[in-house]
Amino acid sequence: QVQLVESGGGLVQTGGSLSLSCVASGRSFSSSTMGWFRQVPGREREFVAAINFNGGLKSYGDSTKGRFIIFRDNAKNTVYLQMNSLKPEDTAVYHCAADQYGRMNTRDRDYSYWGQGTQVTVSS
Repeated sequence: QVQLVESGGGLVQTGGSLSLSCVASGRSFSSSTMGWFRQVPGREREFVAAINFNGGLKSYGDSTKGRFIIFRDNAKNTVYLQMNSLKPEDTAVYHCAADQYGRMNTRDRDYSYWGQGTQVTVSS
């Protein structure tokens, strides 16, 4: 069992930056692929980024590539999402998720564990 708790969301102006954190409890963090997804009410959950167990592989969604950076610290059981050059369309609830099987998938159904989410709002 893995429990995930996100933090770091808030209100930021267009062009600004925010850093999200996700702290995991449980033994399988260091062997899990960790992902970030975001969701706007009425829309499907969107893949943001994923990182494999040791940080050697990273994947980004088309809308976040080049602006967002995912990284992890296994000693702290934490995965981070550095978000730069934020746009109003980045406004969403951001969730971290864990895939204990270590796959590098972009589909939300491949992730078994989810955090409650943190709100990010980008003002124009």
